[in-house]
Amino acid sequence: MTAESGTQPTGKRTEDQVAPATPALVLCAVDEPLASAWRSVVDTMTGSVRVHRGSVLDVVADAVVSPANSSGWMRGGIDAVYARAFPSVEQNVRSAVLAYHGGELPVGDAVVVPTGEPAPAWLISAPTMREPGERLPADTVHPYLAARAVFLRWRDGTLEQGVPVRAVVETIAMPGLGTGVGGVGPETCARQVAAAWDEVFRRK
Repeated sequence: MTAESGTQPTGKRTEDQVAPATPALVLCAVDEPLASAWRSVVDTMTGSVRVHRGSVLDVVADAVVSPANSSGWMRGGIDAVYARAFPSVEQNVRSAVLAYHGGELPVGDAVVVPTGEPAPAWLISAPTMREPGERLPADTVHPYLAARAVFLRWRDGTLEQGVPVRAVVETIAMPGLGTGVGGVGPETCARQVAAAWDEVFRRK
């Protein structure tokens, strides 16, 4: 199976059915500072948004978000957790980055690849940094750009066979973006994710 390809899971909407205006979004945090930051913004976000205190992999979701680097390497932080849980996913991400972006996926863009597992069936890779292990500056807007890329990919993207992403992904589980190695503060991440959600789903 090539990157960004895959069969539509059973039990999902068909293309002629109406998709919701937004995905169900689960904002995940293993530590209290990020969980508290998520809770401070969740009521400002339209649609189905909730906070989960615990691992992103404990959430029942169709897709998980990988706050990766532009090359698609998944060797640290939550990406390393994904790579252990889904042995083929790093290669799927790197293949997609090479095939569709010449080997470097810019911050502000995202790809959707199969995990190789029944659930979550998909991983959305949205870089928060260009180089692995990069420390982000205090004034970074990379969490906003990464979140916006995820939401736009859900709203407007298609898989290789032309199936809209929104037709197979109902629920997205999102960890902190740039809050690990990147050094982004939890409040900064939460505000920027909420702003990206508002930009893509509320404004006309």
